[in-house]
Amino acid sequence: MKTISKNKSHGGVQGVYSHASSATKTEMTFSVFVPEGEGPFPVLWFLSGLTYTHANVTEKGEFRAACAEHGIILIAPDTSPRGDDVANDEDYDMGQGAGFYVDATKAPWAEHFQMKTYIEDELPQLIKSEFSQADMSRQGITGHSMGGHGALTIGLRNPQIFRSISAFSPIVSPMNCPWGHKALLGYLGEDRTAWADYDACELIKSGARPEALLIEQGLDDNFLTEQLKPELLEEACAGTGIELIVNRRAGYDHSYYFISTFMADHVAWHAARLK
Repeated sequence: MKTISKNKSHGGVQGVYSHASSATKTEMTFSVFVPEGEGPFPVLWFLSGLTYTHANVTEKGEFRAACAEHGIILIAPDTSPRGDDVANDEDYDMGQGAGFYVDATKAPWAEHFQMKTYIEDELPQLIKSEFSQADMSRQGITGHSMGGHGALTIGLRNPQIFRSISAFSPIVSPMNCPWGHKALLGYLGEDRTAWADYDACELIKSGARPEALLIEQGLDDNFLTEQLKPELLEEACAGTGIELIVNRRAGYDHSYYFISTFMADHVAWHAARLK
């Protein structure tokens, strides 16, 4: 692991790091905020959305004061492999910056786009080995848009690892929106049975039963009707016993102005479940 930068903030340390990933076969960059003290501290993952890197939430998420208050480590990975030798697409919603947190099986993506394995297996092992303050027995996950999709599906698939799951403006059903349909078809091929593992609504219909889900959604979000469709998650959760909280926020859009406004609420929500 290489240290790119370290800055003191709210008594803790905000670091940016990189490492050679065996999953993606590329150099991957991520950020970690560690609050002041020896810990052990619970861990909250933040997965970012289309076109973003680790830097967006690190610089604009306004999470550090809340993480310092509650004693939470926050980890922000990149959204895809990157590099001159990594496949890409001319559109923003496929390729570099748009990994969709899947393990691609279709050429030319399969060689590098193994983000499911990277987030679920490889990066947690690196965090465990390099950050002694991290209590990996207490983990939560959240994210934004495409990263909200990632947080929901990774959390739902791994209930033994993630005690708490939330999301900002998530793509709740990639199988039923243009962004998701393009990504799943491109990365996985035409077999829709393989898509279901990457769709939160399908995972819940198949028996995933988290104790609770917290969703933050701006009502002035340009992508709300066509891409995000929170009502599909509400339909999937109906009658399951899952405590689903969908906060619909009037006047808020899809930006980090929205995310940063409610980030402290999500950190506190996770902290209460990670005690």
